Amino acid sequence: MHAPRTRVQRRPVHGVLLLDKPLGLSSNQALQKAKWLLRAEKAGHTGTLDPLATGVLPLCFGAATKFSQLHLDADKTYETTVRLGVRTSTADAEGEVIATRAVQCSVGQVVEVLDRFMGEIEQVPPMHSALKKDGKALYEYARDGETVEREPRRVTIHEIELLDMRLDGDAPQLRLRVVCSKGTYIRTLGEDIGEALGCGGHLIALRRVATGPFSVTDAITLEAFEALPEAQRLAALRPVDALLGGHERVTLDAEHAGRFLSGVRRRGDWPNRERVAVFGPAASSAHPQAVLLGTAHTQGGELIPGRLLSPTDIQQILDTSEATP
Repeated sequence: MHAPRTRVQRRPVHGVLLLDKPLGLSSNQALQKAKWLLRAEKAGHTGTLDPLATGVLPLCFGAATKFSQLHLDADKTYETTVRLGVRTSTADAEGEVIATRAVQCSVGQVVEVLDRFMGEIEQVPPMHSALKKDGKALYEYARDGETVEREPRRVTIHEIELLDMRLDGDAPQLRLRVVCSKGTYIRTLGEDIGEALGCGGHLIALRRVATGPFSVTDAITLEAFEALPEAQRLAALRPVDALLGGHERVTLDAEHAGRFLSGVRRRGDWPNRERVAVFGPAASSAHPQAVLLGTAHTQGGELIPGRLLSPTDIQQILDTSEATP
């Protein structure tokens, strides 16, 4: 007979956790673990990392989930190792070896090929990906042994830095640092670089070191987060407005703040801006900072509401900030 399971009492949690995702966990598994540790009611992440990838994964809780899309669109920076001479079914170390070839390229050829992949390029999404076709993820087709037609996608490689290189020995490989646009498949990039070198290749390591303004050096591991006392776990979260870097800041007085939260446009002497973070006045002496209300854009002297926090969200954020040491 099984012992009864203890029901976790969920609570409102608002903020952003910069997690250094461990090897072997999916992004959703890492999210669910952190959500359980915080006893949070609502959570989401800002773009997936493969189980074989590690690195910075911003996790959004409560009101922060309203702005997670902003970081799905952010540029990413990866450090990766491409094993040359071996192709696999998944373009990474999880797949079966499907071809081996001798590695006969020179240093000059490597440099020339890497330059060729700079800028805007086309990628065919890998079959082992979460991208959907006809409502079904590509990896589901792949599991059934099917290969379906995929449209090439245009992505931008801003920078490829050659960190290390070994072209001889038992395991020839390239270690690269890649800065790229959203939607870039580093597995596909590694495989395509290997093909361009005439030997094929696959990824044996992948680490995301930055997404937008967030660096892995500021992230916490799941192990370290779990080891924290519960109150300190809440303190490890960044405020919701951490997701709004690069937004113009506008602070409204109490009357205008209330109308803005009701979805009413406000008039003022504002230049046209696509991205605006809107704040209201400090709630009390216990919370002297301006209070985030939501996002907006300004046009023709009008502040036009975008994604808004609810009054309940705002009050919960205030209550938490006053209670957190």
